[in-house]
Amino acid sequence: MKFAFTLKRQLIDYAKKGDTNEKSMKMADFWLTEKDLIPKLFKVLAVRFENHTGGYTRMARIPNRENLDRAAMAVLEYKGNPFPPLFPMKRVSELSLVNQLLKGYREEKAQMVTEKKDL
Repeated sequence: MKFAFTLKRQLIDYAKKGDTNEKSMKMADFWLTEKDLIPKLFKVLAVRFENHTGGYTRMARIPNRENLDRAAMAVLEYKGNPFPPLFPMKRVSELSLVNQLLKGYREEKAQMVTEKKDL
């Protein structure tokens, strides 16, 4: 899995140099088996990550393969893609019922502690 992260990072880094760079074209041609993805690498992904220095992907582990080798499996996604994220973003809201109940409990507990100190 670490190799996949490294490969994706290197592909994006080379794509940032542009499709006129000979080394970046050779690398893209070698690693991308679907040749229709080469223009997408240079025109979409390189543009999306031109201001980033790393951290282009997110990984979600999935269950190991059951047959033969029990290899570790994961799904890699590029950050900033137009699809819904693999893991929804957690919303922290003070207005949720649980947070309101916890807030009330903490206030009551703090009030009880101060009352005990006053006695």
